[in-house]
Amino acid sequence: MNTVVISGIQQVGIGVANLHEAWKWYRKNFGVDIKVFEEKAEAALMTKYTGGKPRSRHAALALNLQGGGGFEIWQYTDRVPESPSFEIGLGDTGIFAVKIKSKDVEKTYKQYKDRGLDLLGGLRRDPDGNPHFFVKDPYGNIFQIVDGSSWFREEKKLTGSTYGVIIGSTNIDKAKSFYSRILGYDKVVYDKTGEFEDFNGIPGGGSKMRRLLLAHSQERKGGFSRVFGFSNIELVSLSDKKPKGIFQDRFWGDLGFIHLCYDIKGMSNLKKICKKEGFPFTIDSMADHNIDGFDMGEASGHFSYVEDPDGTLIEFVEAHRIPIIKKLGIYLNLRKRDPLKRLPDWMLKGLRFNRIKD
Repeated sequence: MNTVVISGIQQVGIGVANLHEAWKWYRKNFGVDIKVFEEKAEAALMTKYTGGKPRSRHAALALNLQGGGGFEIWQYTDRVPESPSFEIGLGDTGIFAVKIKSKDVEKTYKQYKDRGLDLLGGLRRDPDGNPHFFVKDPYGNIFQIVDGSSWFREEKKLTGSTYGVIIGSTNIDKAKSFYSRILGYDKVVYDKTGEFEDFNGIPGGGSKMRRLLLAHSQERKGGFSRVFGFSNIELVSLSDKKPKGIFQDRFWGDLGFIHLCYDIKGMSNLKKICKKEGFPFTIDSMADHNIDGFDMGEASGHFSYVEDPDGTLIEFVEAHRIPIIKKLGIYLNLRKRDPLKRLPDWMLKGLRFNRIKD
């Protein structure tokens, strides 16, 4: 194909020490209870980011059918994953927080408070006047609960899942160019500089900074766009101190938010675009390794990675096959489908049969 279709955020990767323990917490609090795949294998293609040699891991991709990107929960099985050697603060380069969309932010706050979750700073309003709050999981990862849109299936949950991320940047203008020209975040929701009361209570939240919230003006297209829905990117750049790299001196897959992944069609053309824009693929599962695609046991496809201007890892996945109703052996072959055409709702809702019930 001679175009690129971005269906939306497929998932954010989260490095954890115990996959099943973390996933249970995420199921209860963020509703990511649909298993797309789960596999133990060697991450043979990521040696650039894993100390030069393949590493064994246990990974699972989970969705919330109310809408939003999923979680790729990722655990090393041949080494103890490392935590950062410092407290990560707002503005440090990399993914600082994941945005989770909510139908009602205030009700979600009350629900989390009743559950005794680690709430940071209370209910606040962002520069555009929208309510939000921050919550920390038991493993030190920070999530921002925000007003959401583009819901897919009603399941009587207060939240969907991934709605975007907060990313630290050393140069917002360069980062803005990357996220707008390559990923389509071409709309500026706000661009403010100062100290922000709504960031009080989170690490680094009292610093002077510039913050830029980006959205996409064009509705996402492609097979899974109805599930993944709308998303945004918030860039934060410190004005009064030098940021640290969240993954400096650590491996991809260590503890924390390891990458942001987009579901796409047209990988070969995207590769040309990224190279032209000055962000060449650093990993390409086909070209660099002479294979037809990656195989996750229950799903397969073609993946690649690029780095944003500060080295934050962005993954692209062009899915070839996914399980729709695994119990009945029903899989969907995506290679011959019209890349612009959305998958029918009835088919995507069939993923509910892959639900994990606690």
